[in-house]
Amino acid sequence: QVQLVESGGGLVQAGGSLRLSCAASGRTFSRNAMGWFRQAPGKEREFVAAINWSSSSTYYADSVKGRFTISRDNAKNTVYLQMNSLKPEDTAVYYCAARKAIYRTIHSADYDYWGQGTQVTVSS
Repeated sequence: QVQLVESGGGLVQAGGSLRLSCAASGRTFSRNAMGWFRQAPGKEREFVAAINWSSSSTYYADSVKGRFTISRDNAKNTVYLQMNSLKPEDTAVYYCAARKAIYRTIHSADYDYWGQGTQVTVSS
């Protein structure tokens, strides 16, 4: 159905920026709502951002609102997470996720497909 591969993670200084990419395969990608989640060592996986199939609806966790931007390019089967003004507390493995629906959701249990994750480390 849908396979996801994240890229773009790395090590940056506080205040810097990164853009994560999630390349999707599957004929129905354009009909999938997409989300980004993150998980730091010893912590629960938490919601970061979500977007519906048409990019007309987005939602962000309060901790990243105003700093992160989720977007998608259905023609390229790719979802992005632009991360600006990064903070050390943003350090985590970031996961791309897709669900069998066109409507975005913040709940991880609602997502059906997951990427392998990409590490983001922000130094102080």
